Amino acid sequence: MNSIPSTPHDIRLVVLDMAGTTVADGGLVERAFAAAAAELGVEPGSEDHAHKLDYVRATMGESKISVFRHLFGEESRAQRANAAFEKAYGELVDGGLVAEVPGARAAIEELRADGRTVVLTTGFARVTQDAILAALGWRDLVPLTLCPADAGGRGRPYPDMVLAAFLRTGAADGVRQTAVAGDTSYDMLSGARAGAGVVAGVLTGAHDGEALRTAGATHVLGSVTELPALLRGSDQA
Repeated sequence: MNSIPSTPHDIRLVVLDMAGTTVADGGLVERAFAAAAAELGVEPGSEDHAHKLDYVRATMGESKISVFRHLFGEESRAQRANAAFEKAYGELVDGGLVAEVPGARAAIEELRADGRTVVLTTGFARVTQDAILAALGWRDLVPLTLCPADAGGRGRPYPDMVLAAFLRTGAADGVRQTAVAGDTSYDMLSGARAGAGVVAGVLTGAHDGEALRTAGATHVLGSVTELPALLRGSDQA
């Protein structure tokens, strides 16, 4: 873990990613992508399929419709791919194939017990986010959850969801009192661009420590379970 910054942040708002950070989905994104690719006629095992899958992996954390717009161009094709992806992912969630990252719920409860407001964010559509929350029994765990459509339609790496959390909760006096945590480079870029005081990468998901630091992580943690202690130290810095 990186050392705690020397300047105090008094973090009041914590914006957490879901899949890969607080939610373990066991590679369901790639499985759901296969369904989306098949819907658009991409041949499994082909060079085109491999190229598109590489892009999906590289852009983990981004709004999924944005990913499909890049991959398939024409809006109607992108929307077809996105609908197939969300349907397939939702069916996998309903099949019991998601779980919390070990200790994630307890960490969220710990953050809230420390007086911080916690918001959960995702690059998935609202219907998929709601399915994940229901599957985990997390509907009432935090006061606010956000998907890209809730923040004007732009997902990560834009700062919009972080700024929407800041504006809607009123929990912090300034964005520097916000901490962002996620497992992808896009999570880090989103937090850094929003001006968050703490941008913490976690190693339970898509990207490694080097990628997270390059994208703007102020800290790299083994998992989200280390975040409450980090923020207590930041309060005292």
